[in-house]
Amino acid sequence: MSEGSVRVDAWLWAVRVYKTRSAATTACRAGHVRVGGEKAKASQSVKIGDELRVRIAGFDRILVVRQLLTKRVGPPLAALAAEDRTPVREPVALLAVRDRGAGRPTKRERREIDHLRGRD
Repeated sequence: MSEGSVRVDAWLWAVRVYKTRSAATTACRAGHVRVGGEKAKASQSVKIGDELRVRIAGFDRILVVRQLLTKRVGPPLAALAAEDRTPVREPVALLAVRDRGAGRPTKRERREIDHLRGRD
């Protein structure tokens, strides 16, 4: 742990938001990481109390830095280093999707589609 600040890509990797540091760097380059509302470069420093918005799988995850880490730590320690303020997502209904060119659905497949759409 360091005293003043840590690179944003190293911190995101250390608290297990991304599996590798290079994945965190790539996300920063793509503009998926924001510090205080501004797009962050991988080398930008974060301090305790900074708010990060990380876009993962099309949704923003809001994290507040509680502890500065430079080395990857276990999940219990990672949970203490970052406060997760992400709002709870509502469940998304599954849609019946068929491959293009799959032909007409069978009777069994139609029943499954109706079940997914709630038409029992």
